[in-house]
Amino acid sequence: MIGTNNAGHRQDPPAQTAAGIQSILTELRERLPNTKVLVLAIFPRGKDNNDPLRQLNEATNKIIETYADGKHIFYLDIGAKFLNADGVLPKEIMPDLLHTNEKGYEIWARAIEPKVKELISSK
Repeated sequence: MIGTNNAGHRQDPPAQTAAGIQSILTELRERLPNTKVLVLAIFPRGKDNNDPLRQLNEATNKIIETYADGKHIFYLDIGAKFLNADGVLPKEIMPDLLHTNEKGYEIWARAIEPKVKELISSK
């Protein structure tokens, strides 16, 4: 859940949060050059699209998605899987509009499983 605390607790500007994520990715590439890294978009937070923290996450996601190179760094945005059709984040999935519960973890796992399988099986 890289980046989520930057937006929530500190409300860092998107470019600053994205720069921190880039630093971590650079470090991973240096230490583990053959490793594939799946970067997930920062999950939605707050009730709806009008929430300033959700807007902050979305702006950060627009930057970090550009870090994917399709070779070692991969990006996946599963945020919409948690939302209702009208963009509302249901409390049945994230009771505090931030942390997933069991249902949220199930959605998360199902959403990333195909990509993880793809990354594991590809060379």
